Amino acid sequence: MSKNSIKPVIADADAINHAADLLRRGRLVAFPTETVYGLGADAGNSDAVAAIFKAKGRPTDHPLIVHIADIDSLGDWAATVPEAALKLAHRFWPGPLAMILNKKAGVSPTVTGGQQTVGLRIPDHPVALALLRSFGGGVAAPSANRFCRISPTQALHVSAELGDAVDMILDGGACRVGVESTIIDLSGGKPRLLRPGHITQQQIEAVLQIELLTPSTPAAPAPEISEDIRAPGMMAVHYAPTTPAMRCRAELLPDRIQHLTAAGKKIGVLNYRLDIAETGQVRILRLPEQAASYAQSFYTALRELDNLQLDIILIEQPPQTEAWRAINDRLGKAAAL
Repeated sequence: MSKNSIKPVIADADAINHAADLLRRGRLVAFPTETVYGLGADAGNSDAVAAIFKAKGRPTDHPLIVHIADIDSLGDWAATVPEAALKLAHRFWPGPLAMILNKKAGVSPTVTGGQQTVGLRIPDHPVALALLRSFGGGVAAPSANRFCRISPTQALHVSAELGDAVDMILDGGACRVGVESTIIDLSGGKPRLLRPGHITQQQIEAVLQIELLTPSTPAAPAPEISEDIRAPGMMAVHYAPTTPAMRCRAELLPDRIQHLTAAGKKIGVLNYRLDIAETGQVRILRLPEQAASYAQSFYTALRELDNLQLDIILIEQPPQTEAWRAINDRLGKAAAL
């Protein structure tokens, strides 16, 4: 951690109220949610929101999710609130689900990346909810990391990643879910799943009693997702370590390790089933075999290996099942080799 990094502050009542005051003054506050730590600014202050993009190095045409304290606040940001949005909100909020709705006229295009839609969610974390209530408005908050890099799931990750680019870091412990929220587009036509997360496609379909469109499903007249970045986390490379990373099927992993070590490479391995011995060239981190527990640990483990100045990180390929869908989505973008 740089000597100029902002040190996290335990998120007691005084710290939360101070953080809310900083937000009112247009400053940046990092805070925990159940998914990852967010880098927050007053969503009604375009200059404050612009500071998020500068701190992250994030392109300004990438929309942000606005975090709100209660369902009644939907009308402050959305031009209309469809019945589907209310059904999902009452079922899953507070929780790791963000909804894309048509924005109200006064919502700043700085928040929406110039689009006519806005992303909204109520986070399921006591610190985040207390901050939102103390602040009294919407907080725009992408993950508190450099653009396209590994998302932070602990307060110290934010310090290491952003240094003094943030004015305060509220420490609320390790994030319970560990991967970003599910995102569903309800801005027009049939609902579309934009990003998988802890809340699954099947769970959403059970509430709406309708089959969702997915990124691979055409949805006229709306533009294809590849032509219009409608939500966070949709870059081809995202959530990525600086060390090259590669997914590898379990049965191929031992041979791949042997080949790379023979070539003199220093390797990190994230595995969850195979028993692999560490050597001077090979650092092993074993993750849980259950998808939810794996997700909670994944970014922390990936960040740990990324800090070891390795030549490559190998990641044992998890199952291609619905329970692992969010993990496989993140792996597909983090492990670009």
